[in-house]
Amino acid sequence: MGGLVKRFVVFFSLTAVLVLGAPAQTPEGPPAWAYPGASEVKEQVDDGSLRHVPDSTAGFTLAQVRDLFFAPDWHPDDHPPMPEIVARGRKPEVYACGVCHRADGPGGPENSGVAGLPEAYIVQQVADFKSGARKSSAPERLPVVAMTSLSKAATEAEVAAAAAYFSRLKPRKTITVIETTMVPKTYVAGWFLAAVNDKDKEPIGNRIIEVPKDLQRFESRDTHAEFVAYVPIGSVAKGESLAATGEGGRTIQCGICHGPDLKGLGPIPGIAGRSPSYLFRQLYDMKHGVRGGPGSPLMASVVAKLDQEDMISLAAYAASLAP
Repeated sequence: MGGLVKRFVVFFSLTAVLVLGAPAQTPEGPPAWAYPGASEVKEQVDDGSLRHVPDSTAGFTLAQVRDLFFAPDWHPDDHPPMPEIVARGRKPEVYACGVCHRADGPGGPENSGVAGLPEAYIVQQVADFKSGARKSSAPERLPVVAMTSLSKAATEAEVAAAAAYFSRLKPRKTITVIETTMVPKTYVAGWFLAAVNDKDKEPIGNRIIEVPKDLQRFESRDTHAEFVAYVPIGSVAKGESLAATGEGGRTIQCGICHGPDLKGLGPIPGIAGRSPSYLFRQLYDMKHGVRGGPGSPLMASVVAKLDQEDMISLAAYAASLAP
């Protein structure tokens, strides 16, 4: 567990050593652009000064931003009071939910946005991580390792409190989807991609490149941080066709389960406006049989015939919608 915490500290360091170029896909495993690993970072020393983000009067030190048992609340008027499990967790094993998923649940490309998800769905996902039913095609990635670990340590009451809180929050649109042939060169900034600069570009290929608009805002856990998701030309329209018609049996219409606007239906989660990197990973994991749980059989026929281009298109279309 000490090693896990140390790796989390590295992940939350705010000064990165740039590794130029987005990770390339390899035939041996899942595409690296969708499953970024840990970055090599040079730790910044906390000098005790307060950090600030736009549109907030709050201030937090670097140590607070890095603390796994403290969720920085930059915009407290946006949400009701956080339960203890969300705000501070429970030492030594249960990290504050608001650290990774942020204070009001927008999450990021490296994990899941949880604001507005059905309460029962959130509880079930924690149970699936705990039982081992829900895994990842890249099981060594720290977000998965940490979620599995804390799911085993959390009590039913803690899970229920977090699920009730997040399910009552309204998700915001945080992602701008742009179709393009060229994208910023990127580096891995701790389980997600970030742009090297505003000038250096490379071909997008068959990828989604999702990066924060302002890296420091996101790494400071500002819930108002936004992202740009670059996707291949034509992918949004192709994804819309797949989602709406199934394209002659290639897949199943998404709206049957996720609702006509893809904002969810009963206990089924909404997928509109969610991180396309995250959505791609879920489709890929389900197709390759590593994400299990009660909902997985329903998705089996959905993903069976999809190739990676199809998954990119579906993720791009869903991400382009208002949540």
